[in-house]
Amino acid sequence: MPSSAVRDTTLQAHSTAPAAAHPVPDRQGGSLFAADPDLRALLPLYLPPDLFNHLLPHLERMGALAGGVLDELAGVADRHPPELTYRTRAGVDAQRIDKHPAYVEMERVAFAEFGLAAASHRGGVLGWDKPMPPAAKYALTYLFVQAEFGLCCPLSMTDSLTRTLRKFGDPALVERFLPNLTTQVFDDLYQGAMFMTEQGAGSDVAATATRAVRDASAEGGWRLQGDKWFCSNPDATLAMVLARVEDEAGNAVPGHKGVSLFLLPRKLADGSDNHYRIIRLKDKLGTRSMASGEIRLEGAHAWLVGEPGRGFVQMADMINNSRLSNGVRAAGLMRRALTEGLFIARERQAFGKRLQDMPLMRRQLLKLTLPTEQARTMVFQTAEALRRADAGEADAYPLMRILTPLIKFRACRDARKVTGDAMEIRGGCGYIEEWSDPRLVRDAHLGSIWEGTSNIVALDVLRAVRREGALPVLQAHLAGLLADTPMHAAARAVFEGAIAAAAKLAAQAAEAGADGELLARQAASALYHVTSAVAMAWEAGLSARCAACGWRSWCCAIACCRRIRLQRRPSPSGWPRPSRRLTAPCMPLARSTRSTCSNRIHVRQPSSATPSRHQRETSYTQETTP
Repeated sequence: MPSSAVRDTTLQAHSTAPAAAHPVPDRQGGSLFAADPDLRALLPLYLPPDLFNHLLPHLERMGALAGGVLDELAGVADRHPPELTYRTRAGVDAQRIDKHPAYVEMERVAFAEFGLAAASHRGGVLGWDKPMPPAAKYALTYLFVQAEFGLCCPLSMTDSLTRTLRKFGDPALVERFLPNLTTQVFDDLYQGAMFMTEQGAGSDVAATATRAVRDASAEGGWRLQGDKWFCSNPDATLAMVLARVEDEAGNAVPGHKGVSLFLLPRKLADGSDNHYRIIRLKDKLGTRSMASGEIRLEGAHAWLVGEPGRGFVQMADMINNSRLSNGVRAAGLMRRALTEGLFIARERQAFGKRLQDMPLMRRQLLKLTLPTEQARTMVFQTAEALRRADAGEADAYPLMRILTPLIKFRACRDARKVTGDAMEIRGGCGYIEEWSDPRLVRDAHLGSIWEGTSNIVALDVLRAVRREGALPVLQAHLAGLLADTPMHAAARAVFEGAIAAAAKLAAQAAEAGADGELLARQAASALYHVTSAVAMAWEAGLSARCAACGWRSWCCAIACCRRIRLQRRPSPSGWPRPSRRLTAPCMPLARSTRSTCSNRIHVRQPSSATPSRHQRETSYTQETTP
């Protein structure tokens, strides 16, 4: 037989042979609630037993949807962003935003089936006879956002607008709009939005240029004129808008004193469009499923909410609620990224081993676990503080006031790194848009931008310390958690030292004025780490019945204490140098919890009984990224 015939026969044999089967591990369709057993173990610490038991089947359903149908819908909606139909083909102004059916179906799940925007405002949602506490709502949102991030913005704004309207609005407006804002009948739903940002007034609210003019002929008695630059959910039925009022002489009142809050309807009472236009939609890096646009107010009718000149204070309440929601979303994104990373590490093999059996991969997974666990704990700590503040409990408001910017600042920054590093675990496939990783990375970057950038929010932490007296309240809260947590005396000393050191830096930064701003980010990070460390230790002490949960919480508490490092900086003249970095070894804490950890914590022993300063710093201290 000729050699060419032999080659042809060989090639033909190869072409009919089955290809080697090495499919990439794929957990699509798996429940995200079942994949996170610690969430189920922790919720009884933050919810009444009857509510937890009632909510459990709904959490299971949400987890199944988020890992399956919702995740598929989110991928489709991300690839097919909304479009603005500015005019009809006949030349009639339409101002219609066309959303993909996948996005609309997710709206039905979030607003109608689960009532996420209504749960805090009325009874009857998911069969519960009274309004749910924030922790219940955020537990469901935490699962939902693991599939879809963008829609959580309209959810949060509808929830926050309803809260602000009930708190500051005229009772007649509340009576008129509350039923539609909180309905679970999808076709009757009013969604909410807030229009604040202008080209010349982003974080600097006092620079707001939009004008509000009294007009008795206008529905609501006011007309708004101006441009709003970044408006998410721009076709919402109702929006809270900041605008500047005039004095009796017709001059704009300058600064914060002139900024007032208005309720803007999309439609007027006769069914006609209100007098504002959606100029265009933004082409965003992330949250591509949800529309954000630019709006031009052209004498739009609006109602004043609260008192003239109180807009900044009233909107701050709405923003703080949205900042907590940002923290929830960041925590959920990190958890989804970690869940994907853990699955790949368990199922993928290389060099004859599973990835999770390789030391560097275990280290990488632990570095993803720490900020993920911190964020979830801070979500529920802040949610509980919000519940207590709304109930009028003493000292609850300043506690909520400082915890909210802390979680917004740190968790949103951590989410950017966690989602990126988790993408790396999947390798090249993680860079492909068919998988969830790129969407998580793109969405994670928005958390540190809207509702205040990192610098703005870090400065707000110092503002809470300086103006609200929040620092001693936070210290008292942490001391109370420690008192409820059984631990070795040496371990308790480590935590107490961490609290004192972080509080000292925050107090110095807050008192030093402009000079102290240089340390705002370090102070915020230190407070976040020590708060989450103490809270996770408390969770571990109360959840000893769940061995895995207790072990993980203890490990994260230890790691948080190791991370706190108060950096040396040149001290501005006139105020004392910050305290020395916190370098207390965590060996006593590790020893005291060894039985709880079931010998699963590997503690590296120092080479001598009394390690040198250099050994202590390199072994036990990891610099906090500002």
